[in-house]
Amino acid sequence: MEFSPITSAEDHRVPEIYASYISTFPIDEQRDKEQFLTLFSNPQAKIMSVLHESQTVGYLILWELSSFVFVEHFEVFEAFRSKKLGSHIMGHLLDNYSSIILEIEPANLSEDAERRYSFYQRNNFSLIDTTYIQPSYGEGKKSLNLWLLANYSPENVEEIKNEICNTVYP
Repeated sequence: MEFSPITSAEDHRVPEIYASYISTFPIDEQRDKEQFLTLFSNPQAKIMSVLHESQTVGYLILWELSSFVFVEHFEVFEAFRSKKLGSHIMGHLLDNYSSIILEIEPANLSEDAERRYSFYQRNNFSLIDTTYIQPSYGEGKKSLNLWLLANYSPENVEEIKNEICNTVYP
């Protein structure tokens, strides 16, 4: 498995990633195209293409924040799901970052949300907050009540929430 940084909005992989991003994530959980493209000029945002056996199988959108990495979006493309690639990607993240935070829909919302929560639990993540509100991505989009998970025990969850809200969201 290979993790290839994408450093330019002009990269040939960006259209495929953006098309999958807008078809996979609910509208309230996504940036519009202009906001998405500005990620490539933000030094704290890292967009990684994930390759397996020479094929692009997914991507990660990470934020390198003060004392942790925030996973804003993580997707294995539909054609490659159910092949344990997600666990391999998580293993790579855990090998490369000691402190990781991510947000998910509450497990009680749907079978998919429950499956996602179980996936992250199997990959060494624990629930650290159930009262987190993801800010709106912009006009016409809703704020969302999500759960925060981490692979470590943060000392001050409120500081983490404030940093995510002030840095990641437009």
